[in-house]
Amino acid sequence: MKLGGAGFWIALLSTAAVALVGVVDLRGTSPGPLTTVHGREEDLAGSSSCSECHGGWFSSMTESCNACHERIESQIELGDGLHGALGAQRASQCALCHSEHHGESYSIVNARSFALAGFADVQAFDHAILGFEMDGAHLELACAQCHEHAAAPVLPPAALRYGGLEQRCTSCHEDPHKDQFAVGCTSCHGQDDWKTLHSDDHDRNLALVGGHGDVSCRTCHEERGKHALELVGGRGTKPQARACADCHDSPHQRRFDALAAAAMGLEREAGCVTCHAAEHVLFAEAAALTSPTQHASSGFALALPHDELACDECHSAELGDYAARFPGRDADTCSACHDDVHDGQFATGPFSSGDCIACHAREHFSPHTFDLADHARTSLPLEGAHAPLECKACHLDPEPDEPRLFRGTSDQCDQCHDDAHDAFFASRTAELAPTAHGDCARCHGTTKFSEVEPSRFDHGRWTGFAVDGAHAQEDCSTCHPISATPDDTGRTFGRVEEHFGEFGGCATCHEDPHQGHFDAASLPKRVDAREGCARCHGTSSFRALPKPFDHARWTGFALVEEHRSAACSACHEPLRVPDAHGRTWAPALGTACADCHEDPHAGQFDSRGEAPDCARCHAPDRPSFLSFDHDDSRFPLSEPHSRLECSACHHEVRARGLEFVRYRPLGTECADCHGVQEDLGLRKRTRKG
Repeated sequence: MKLGGAGFWIALLSTAAVALVGVVDLRGTSPGPLTTVHGREEDLAGSSSCSECHGGWFSSMTESCNACHERIESQIELGDGLHGALGAQRASQCALCHSEHHGESYSIVNARSFALAGFADVQAFDHAILGFEMDGAHLELACAQCHEHAAAPVLPPAALRYGGLEQRCTSCHEDPHKDQFAVGCTSCHGQDDWKTLHSDDHDRNLALVGGHGDVSCRTCHEERGKHALELVGGRGTKPQARACADCHDSPHQRRFDALAAAAMGLEREAGCVTCHAAEHVLFAEAAALTSPTQHASSGFALALPHDELACDECHSAELGDYAARFPGRDADTCSACHDDVHDGQFATGPFSSGDCIACHAREHFSPHTFDLADHARTSLPLEGAHAPLECKACHLDPEPDEPRLFRGTSDQCDQCHDDAHDAFFASRTAELAPTAHGDCARCHGTTKFSEVEPSRFDHGRWTGFAVDGAHAQEDCSTCHPISATPDDTGRTFGRVEEHFGEFGGCATCHEDPHQGHFDAASLPKRVDAREGCARCHGTSSFRALPKPFDHARWTGFALVEEHRSAACSACHEPLRVPDAHGRTWAPALGTACADCHEDPHAGQFDSRGEAPDCARCHAPDRPSFLSFDHDDSRFPLSEPHSRLECSACHHEVRARGLEFVRYRPLGTECADCHGVQEDLGLRKRTRKG
């Protein structure tokens, strides 16, 4: 309905009149006397002070209450405390719970106040609404035992009836720990009594159940120990973590503990929980059975061939104590359960650490897994012709009730193979250090005896005959003919004596082109420890001599002066075709000068039809080739003849179609030279003047 014109003004005036009547009535009449707590305040006493509580033209009663009760206003704004829990609308109606003008004996906070707030019985007030879970012995207390003024008819000035208390235990109780603990009392103590302890955070490290459920705190946290309660909850300290093994001795082997813990990503000391739960009262209780997965984590997987076995087959209860029943075996230690058919042969050596698994599969003993790589770890690797052999070829079938012999089988060649050399090399090997597999291995490999690497066989060392030079270019079969039929030792390689007869140096194979000239008794048999042809010749070629040929020593004809520089072919004509003895250089014509040189003296010095002895006057090893001493002649040279040149007396002449110097015959008389003319061998005596 709309008010228009006069109606609007009538309504407005009616409202103003009612308000005026109210104001006049407020100023003139009070609803009743104030309570003691408000009445003692000077600014609230008297009829003129109503607006201090009821508000004026521009404020409400709630705002007036909050002006004095700031703490309550803060609780409402923060949603804290009892007033904060009432909700904004209920909390703003102060007078609903706290009425006034009932006189000095009236208590503004009373049972009705709590009832309107939702608590019919003040003694049953639920402190949880204030964030304090009150329980146990606290429930037996009267309010005034904690709230000093709870039952006071009139509060002392500035006192609080219920507020103002702290929830810290030490605000009411004396701290027997002298402020040592960083955690609050409620972390260990409940509200029933101080002796009953608990740990709100203990489950984070260890649930206090099972065997740990009935243990007192001091059992694990003894006084003055490194895990004492005072240290665990102390200020500035951190609790030291403990593992199962810190309190309990493990009956298991360390290897078992480590593997079981590792499967769960735990350290060995904390691995008990793999099989033993905290809910268990005893470690040995039936619930502590090990699953196949846990068994595998211990290092012994229940796989083939152990997957079908019952626990008692390995862990028989008849074995007695824990150590005997659970000795800590692993899947690779077969000998812990199985007999050793090898009678301890592999208790030491390269395969001892692997137990049976070193040679056998985990699933079965036969067939074995011992291969060539394994055999290579023994003293005899199986290579070449040995590789395809069956084991029993060397490891013979044993006698009844005896183990097959593996370790102790000889690795020496001569234990299986005959000596095809008839001990020829025995004297030469005696002075050498032993080899791994005997003397055969010094030269032979494992593929074939007939295949010997040249680098391994030193022909000179083993036979006394070095194969070098031209000999090295020859096939072995040149001296050792190959036989089509093996002998009793299986040898097809022929011996030298079968082809050339008994060995006698170079002459065994080569004919002597010198026809024994250098074997004369007057010549040396050995030169620098060399005999026969080797005295002069090497093995590369008969033409190449390792040392200069001592011509004087071997032929009696010394090469000096012009002879020294002359080529060998000057005296020894090369032959285009070797002679019957295989010689390619012709013998010298002789050792006399006349054998090679013409006589420049036209026979003047011939003696009885024989060639002259040139050395009588010519000595090639002297400073002057002419070594004639005139004093040894029929005409010694005296003064003044000794100063004359030879040509003064010995003139060049021509006779018988030859030109030569005349030495003989010449006269020895003075007149033979002085006043005498000689021409063509004729003497003519003339007188001078």
